[in-house]
Amino acid sequence: LKVTINTMVDQLNSFASEVTRVAREVGTEGKLGGQAEVKGVAGVWKDLTDNVNFMGSNLTTQVRSIARVVTAVANGNLNRKLEVEALGEIAELSDTINAMIDTLAIFADQVTTVAREVGIEGELGGQANVPGASGTWRDLTDNVNQLAANLTNQVRAMADVATAVTKGDLTRSITVDASGEVAFLKDNVNEMIRNLRETTQKNTEQDWLKTNLAKFTRLLQGQRDLLTVARLILSEMAPLVEMQHGVFYITDTHDEETVLKLLASYAFQQRKAVSNEFKLGESIVGQCALEKERIILNNVPAEYVKINSGLGDAPPTNIVVLPVLFEGQIKAVIELASFTPFNEIHFGFLDQLTESIGIVINTIEANMRTEELLKQSQSLAQELQAGQAELQETNRRLELQAQSLQTSEELLKQQQEELQQTNQELEDKAQLLSRQNSEVEQKNRQIELARTALEDKAKQLALSSRYKSEFLANMSHELRTPLNSMLILSKMLSENPETNLDEKQIEFAETIHSSGADLLALINEILDLSKIESGNMGVEIGEVLFDELREDIERNFSQIAGEKGLQLVIDLKDELPASMQTDVKRLRQVLKNLLSNAFKFTQQGHVGVEIAVAESGWSFDNADLNRASSVIAFRVSDTGIGIPDEKQLLIFEAFQQADGTTSRKYGGTGLGLSISREIARLLGGEIALQSTPGEGSMFTFFVPEHFQPAVTPLQEDNEEESFNGNGQAQQSFISLARESEGEITPNIKIVIADDRADILPGDQTVLIVEDDSGFTRILLDIAHEQGFKCLVAQHGEDALMTARKFRPSAITLDLTLPGVHGYAVLDRLKHDPSTRHIPVQIISVIDDMMHVLKLGAFGHITKPVSRE
Repeated sequence: LKVTINTMVDQLNSFASEVTRVAREVGTEGKLGGQAEVKGVAGVWKDLTDNVNFMGSNLTTQVRSIARVVTAVANGNLNRKLEVEALGEIAELSDTINAMIDTLAIFADQVTTVAREVGIEGELGGQANVPGASGTWRDLTDNVNQLAANLTNQVRAMADVATAVTKGDLTRSITVDASGEVAFLKDNVNEMIRNLRETTQKNTEQDWLKTNLAKFTRLLQGQRDLLTVARLILSEMAPLVEMQHGVFYITDTHDEETVLKLLASYAFQQRKAVSNEFKLGESIVGQCALEKERIILNNVPAEYVKINSGLGDAPPTNIVVLPVLFEGQIKAVIELASFTPFNEIHFGFLDQLTESIGIVINTIEANMRTEELLKQSQSLAQELQAGQAELQETNRRLELQAQSLQTSEELLKQQQEELQQTNQELEDKAQLLSRQNSEVEQKNRQIELARTALEDKAKQLALSSRYKSEFLANMSHELRTPLNSMLILSKMLSENPETNLDEKQIEFAETIHSSGADLLALINEILDLSKIESGNMGVEIGEVLFDELREDIERNFSQIAGEKGLQLVIDLKDELPASMQTDVKRLRQVLKNLLSNAFKFTQQGHVGVEIAVAESGWSFDNADLNRASSVIAFRVSDTGIGIPDEKQLLIFEAFQQADGTTSRKYGGTGLGLSISREIARLLGGEIALQSTPGEGSMFTFFVPEHFQPAVTPLQEDNEEESFNGNGQAQQSFISLARESEGEITPNIKIVIADDRADILPGDQTVLIVEDDSGFTRILLDIAHEQGFKCLVAQHGEDALMTARKFRPSAITLDLTLPGVHGYAVLDRLKHDPSTRHIPVQIISVIDDMMHVLKLGAFGHITKPVSRE
């Protein structure tokens, strides 16, 4: 029994120990697969041991199956299912795990589908559908759907706005809620649309501005009447700036006082309380003209002005008053009224438009002043021919004098040869010396007489040359007087205003005008040459801007270049200063002569003008260029016919050309280069020539950047003494005129009928002081066309008496008058308090603008003039 009990106790201890170990390994330590081993047991203990081992084996199998499935799920394999034979809670756990795997599989599939559709395929609006999902899975599903929905809404909102912008609708913007980078993208897109909208608006405004400015430029181009221009401006401006009321005031000078007069209006109703004329500083209109600044009136009172229509009237809310300027001078004032406020684009348009209007008004006024001096031509053709014949006769006499001088020189040479022969005979016949002394003395006396005669002939030649220059200058002036009427009348006939001439007669008139213009150019060249030869050509120094000079060349020669198919190349070097100091008129005359020759002798290729600073290239003995601080070179090149070496000096002589034959291909007088060379010397420069026949030529005009006169101050005073070549100073005439103030005869002899008997108070009158009856009649007709009544005086005394008696509105004055000279008449008029306010326009063949302006003249026009 003892042994049995002890054996039983040992077996129980062994069983308890094994069960405890298996329970600890499986339940506590997590070591699956453990088995209880109890040796020598049987019966119930054996069954208990087997049951414990079966329980451990089942638990191991189930847990390991769960672990494999969970590991597979953790590794992303959702295709595995838990397949274990179990009951109770283990079976429920198995079902729960399998249900979880199914839910994860559906969730993964739905999320993948939504991600693929939205992120890859671009199909917006997709949603994940996980049936039976709850808790975290429901939250995950909802978050994914929310993500897709937000992305869909944001992208579709951006797409809608982008589509609208593409179609030109710039009013849209993205309003969808967003944050982070999407919000940053939304803000950038909206900013882009705003910038695009502003840029489009600015471009639209600029297009509107430029289009309408161009429209006005086309409308105003070629207009010649101020009233038509003013009405056109107001009528075209009304719809553009939404104005319903407008007036146009033009400046007018009367008694040296500038006033603004109503010229045209738009929807304007005359009112008794409102004047049609304002002085500077009077009313808003006068103040605008005085300040030369735009004036804007807002919130205009109801009783200020009314805008009327057939249905009623109402006050405007805004008024703007605009000055029209040209080169800082007030030309007109425009006042506009509107029911709606003027915006900035309107103001920008009006500011630029008034600049163009100022240019147009100035051009029309200049044309009107020129048109006041037109009409007459054909009847003076014979006088012109007679003058030409007289000029030819004078040239023939001068040639005869030159031949006589040459004969005298030959006689002197012959006498010298005879003297040498006589001396030789005296040496050979010394024995006859005493007998022939008297004969030798007689021969010596003859030689002395011949030498004296030769000196007298040389003096006569110099004197005749001076007389020739003076004669040419005087004849040029005399020829221009009849030529003036011929050009005006032939131009009128060619325009055929009465439409009573046939085409052949019009062609004859055009031929007369063209020939007269050619003759005028020849006379001007002869006059320039005579001035140069007689030393009477002066200079007027001013600033020459190179950019303006380039524009002048392009304006004068671009058309002829296009007509001949030539390329005009103008190159201003970078080192050039902005300007230079010289006589701009003479500088342009030289460049015009050089360019005219270049185009004349070039049939293909190009004509070039290069302006640069020169360091060398001129004659070494040119003192003016050598002492100049800087020298400017004007190089005129061409690809024309070129000039042979033997002709390169000849072409600079007067009346000479490279081809001087009567059958030459190119026309011209041959004076251009001669005059250009002398002008270059007058300006302290020179002209150099490089040329290759068949390849072209290059003329280089060197001139100091800053003109330095070569004469002394005492000589400068003498430059102003002569106005007609006879050496009498203008001041002398003025002094004589003042001394003889009381000697003017009161008997006014009227040769040409005028309007003095018909003049009424308030009439606009003009006094025409002109000794040329033909030109006087032309001025009479022009003045009558412009609404003036005319007074005529053909002598200086008559002019002074008439001016003091009638006080005309304006005076035209010729400088070459019988009796009191034109300079003296002008001086007396400007020193007489009763006449000094009257504007005096000089119209004369004497080109003396600076001096007459100093004496108080309003302006100066050199005959001949055109009707324009």
